[in-house]
Amino acid sequence: MKRKMEETKKIPVTVLTGFLGSGKTTLLNHILNDNTHGMKFAVIENEFGEIGVDEKIIPEAVDEEVIEVMNGCICCTVRGDLVEALKRLHKRMDKFDGVIIETTGLADPAPVVQTFFVDEDIPTMYSLDSVITVVDAKVILDRLAEEKPEGVENEAVEQVCFADKILLNKTDLADETKLKKIEGEVRKLNPTAPILRCMHSNITPKELLNIRAFDLKRVLDFDPEFLDPDQEHEHDATVSSVSCRIKGNVNQHMLSRWIGRLIQEDGANLYRYKGILAIKGVEEKFIFQGVGMLFDGNISDMKWNVPESERENIFVFIGKNLDHQWLRDCFEACLVSDQLRFKVGDKVQANIGEYTNGTIKKLWDDGNAYRIELDDADKTNVYAPIDVDTYVKAR
Repeated sequence: MKRKMEETKKIPVTVLTGFLGSGKTTLLNHILNDNTHGMKFAVIENEFGEIGVDEKIIPEAVDEEVIEVMNGCICCTVRGDLVEALKRLHKRMDKFDGVIIETTGLADPAPVVQTFFVDEDIPTMYSLDSVITVVDAKVILDRLAEEKPEGVENEAVEQVCFADKILLNKTDLADETKLKKIEGEVRKLNPTAPILRCMHSNITPKELLNIRAFDLKRVLDFDPEFLDPDQEHEHDATVSSVSCRIKGNVNQHMLSRWIGRLIQEDGANLYRYKGILAIKGVEEKFIFQGVGMLFDGNISDMKWNVPESERENIFVFIGKNLDHQWLRDCFEACLVSDQLRFKVGDKVQANIGEYTNGTIKKLWDDGNAYRIELDDADKTNVYAPIDVDTYVKAR
């Protein structure tokens, strides 16, 4: 009798959502590394792009089942893949106690949640325990206020509306006045969800797991058409992702200078960027991530387990109006190479807002590919951080 009850027991599912860079993967790692809940999880990850990064930074020591649902928003093109992943996992239900789904930051949670009610088989296998939304105190007010084209949903708003519990993360990046304003705006959208403040997504897992917080009636109150499987939604077509996977070793100084210039000039359009890089002469992986103009990158404790010649760099950028090929070209130009296009004394044009005539004075100066002396009265010296036409080109 007990065995039969165990076989028919539904597996609890926790959905982690929140806009790009809010701290979902950090929260997931906290849960997986915590030893107080005594649970083993199957993790379903979705990333908006062709190459996954988050799955590769989940600690290797954590014994979990990880499935990536790639190249699209989990609420749209890959929803069928989500259903199939859940069905495959159920065949191995004896290996885990719960499922955590981490959606891309561009996902409207509605179709993900809908899966647990409109599919014929899934509701007999799983119970939706809660939707946890992580919001970034630094940028959430801008995201909630962002105007979208007609008919296009604001995903950040939808993520707050569907939350059973909201984590107000990165509270160290906002003062008390702003935090109270955020809480006020969030409660206008979702007056019933508890709001927990935190930094670095550090929250006790017991606040998030097996809390049985999902309430279908509450959802139907603000979205009466929620259970309509033909309900459609539209994403902002100007938002895209560009990803790159390439073998080689990166010049850290070149990369830092390029990223610095990139976020200074185009940070407002960069929703999220992250990657795992091989730095020349360093045995550990360099992990970077950023949101808008906030960049963080460090050499991690994770060592490469392949020869230096076989190391593979991965990066993903998500944002508005991205120039895909330019981003790839710039990243590839950060790879260590002895070959530069120009030599000392070559006449070139340097981009200082506009292309200006100058002369190459030095190669590899303080980590920059070129130091260039402009043909002006002051003989001004400027740098080209990497060897691409965007920064320096032949006359």
